[in-house]
Amino acid sequence: MLKRFSNDRALSDNIKLGVLTAISAGMVNVISVTLFFAFTSNVTGHYAILAEEIAKGNWYQAGVVGTWILLFFFGSFMANFIVINVNRINAYLAHALPLVLEIICLLIVGSYIQFFYKETLLETEVMVGFMLFAMGIQNGLTASISNFAVKTTHLTGLTTDLGILFSMFTQHEFRANQQLRDKAKIQVSIMVSYMVGGISAGYIYLQVSYNVFYIVCLFLLFIIGYDYYQLRLTSLAKKRA
Repeated sequence: MLKRFSNDRALSDNIKLGVLTAISAGMVNVISVTLFFAFTSNVTGHYAILAEEIAKGNWYQAGVVGTWILLFFFGSFMANFIVINVNRINAYLAHALPLVLEIICLLIVGSYIQFFYKETLLETEVMVGFMLFAMGIQNGLTASISNFAVKTTHLTGLTTDLGILFSMFTQHEFRANQQLRDKAKIQVSIMVSYMVGGISAGYIYLQVSYNVFYIVCLFLLFIIGYDYYQLRLTSLAKKRA
């Protein structure tokens, strides 16, 4: 799932990648909206807020939102930088390290909120920045290793693509196109998984409050562990063959 970096990725690899990472993205976004009243799995709305604050001359607020956007950008940059450089040494490590960085960011936010958070504006701005950086890492990683077929932290483009695909499927020639059908399968899987993650996070937060951050981190660790398990199975199969 994570380990492959080629143009011949199987559909099942992309679906598994999309489903698992979309669940975590949905969880993180719902948590950030619940706690900070800010979206952190995408920056579309932040661009609009940035433009509004600049127009009003609110330079501090514009600086904060601009920094958030840069953190998302830098997260994506960092994920792909690790993939293309570490991949030469160890492909699995190259794809697992970005998720480790994401886990560290979420652990910092969860621990700080649980033990130190005073609900000041500055603290909130910093915490949102950490979460945007984490989501930038995840989106950059999934896009990079899937050859840009999978992006799981925001659904604007995905919903647009699905609308276009479903309109095309009204014609038999497009319904018979396996590539288009595979793309629709991936995108529907991501959309449903994102919703499942969001609903789960909302429910879990009501039960365990801030500990929901640790549950998200455990889920990401599961992704890393599952991928390692699959890698070991593949290696054993090759040895036996």
